Amino acid sequence: MAIFLKTYLLKILITLFIAGGGYWFFAHRGGSTYQFVTVQQGSITETVSVTGNTTPMQSVSLGFQNAGTIAHVYRRLGDKVSAGEIIARLNIANLSAALQQAEANVDTQQAKLDGLKAGSRPADIATSEAVLQKAQQDLANLYISIRDSSASGYAKANDAVRTQLNILFSNSETSQPQLLYMTTNSQAAINATGLRVSTSIELNAWQQELMNLSSSPSFEALAMLLKNDLSHLAIIQNLLNAISLTLDGNINLSVSQLATNKANVTTGLTEVNASISNLNTIFQNIASQQATVAQTEAQLALKQAGSTPEDIAGQLAQVAQAQAGVANAKANLQNAEIVAPISGIITQQDAKAGQLASPGTPIISIIGNSGFEVEAGTSETDVGKLTIGDKVTMTLDAFPNETFMGLLFYIAPSQTNIQGVITYQIKISFDKPDPRLKSGLTANINIETNHKENVLILPQYAILQNNQGTFVETLENNKVIENPVTLGIQDQKGNVEVVSGVTSGEQVLNIGLKTTQ
Repeated sequence: MAIFLKTYLLKILITLFIAGGGYWFFAHRGGSTYQFVTVQQGSITETVSVTGNTTPMQSVSLGFQNAGTIAHVYRRLGDKVSAGEIIARLNIANLSAALQQAEANVDTQQAKLDGLKAGSRPADIATSEAVLQKAQQDLANLYISIRDSSASGYAKANDAVRTQLNILFSNSETSQPQLLYMTTNSQAAINATGLRVSTSIELNAWQQELMNLSSSPSFEALAMLLKNDLSHLAIIQNLLNAISLTLDGNINLSVSQLATNKANVTTGLTEVNASISNLNTIFQNIASQQATVAQTEAQLALKQAGSTPEDIAGQLAQVAQAQAGVANAKANLQNAEIVAPISGIITQQDAKAGQLASPGTPIISIIGNSGFEVEAGTSETDVGKLTIGDKVTMTLDAFPNETFMGLLFYIAPSQTNIQGVITYQIKISFDKPDPRLKSGLTANINIETNHKENVLILPQYAILQNNQGTFVETLENNKVIENPVTLGIQDQKGNVEVVSGVTSGEQVLNIGLKTTQ
């Protein structure tokens, strides 16, 4: 009986030991027996996968360089255009005139240069003398006209004050004139009575100045008369404006009296303003004619003195400046046209005849006939793997069962930051054109960045990585051994190159417990 109990207890202990070991094995090995992966020798290809879109290899957005009204639109949305073809044009009438004027200025400046080089001829000097004499006579005539204009201005001013305003004042020619009506604008009334005294003084002084003028006055005397005339008229104009204010605030004039008085003031202001305008015109014409006389005198002096090297050099500069004006006018004409810089199809057409164009605003877009490429963004962790010329395979959502081949031909030298995410733009060309391609198609891209032949390969799930490094596990004498390995490139299928640490055909533990085939 004791022996039976001892045997029974021993069996229980053995069962518990096996169960515990099994529990430990399944807990630490995923609940299965050892599985092995064989180190293969073969080829492996590293790829970078991104998503992008097709874009035209050539595309431009165009607008007018000048402001203006669009006169003609020659091509519509969807039209094919050739490089150099005019698509739209502004109204160029003023620009054409400016070009003609600039070209005429070149001819004028060139003629002056030719004249300087040839030297002055007696006939040229005589012509310049005649021009100067005419300019001087025109100036003299302007001065002479001052006497008649002054007398006319005096007559109009005298009529405005002593005829048109006569019915508004009592004691008008005394030192204390009074308005014959009441007004709420007391300040204007005070100004009006004071100015009425002043205008009598001004008119009397003006009359005396005309009487004292000699029969052959000097230009200086006539210029002084003109200056005084404008001063007299300014005071009389102030009087009329002050009286107009008093009439606006009158409190005892009848409607008919008010209308008559306002009409008289308006008549007086019209006469005075006409005189001021006439005399100012004479003043301005004299100043302009004086400049003309000075210019013709200088030109005559130059011809009489003959041309110096400095004169010729200066005129050469004038010719060059005039030629630059022609170039600028031609550029303005060119900027009034939108010309297709590439051959292609119009994809945006916002130009309309009669519309006002703003400089630099794109209103026309063209995609070129040279085909399409693919643009995408790659992360900074992948950009270092890429090299210009890498082979590319692509699928397009628009053509789900087809594969397109291409080459990586551009990697941006600087980053693009979109909401804190750093990417680098890349561009991919198609191996051959395809007429079905359109702009904006989604492309799923695989870029072959590295390819190696005859290397050792393991699936990534057979690799162990921890703080001590990268390892594979082997079984030696039923004991699991960690062997350090050096890894190389990895492919999209989950395979990785093992540079060192294993041999071809070696069995390593399937630590990921993936099903091996």
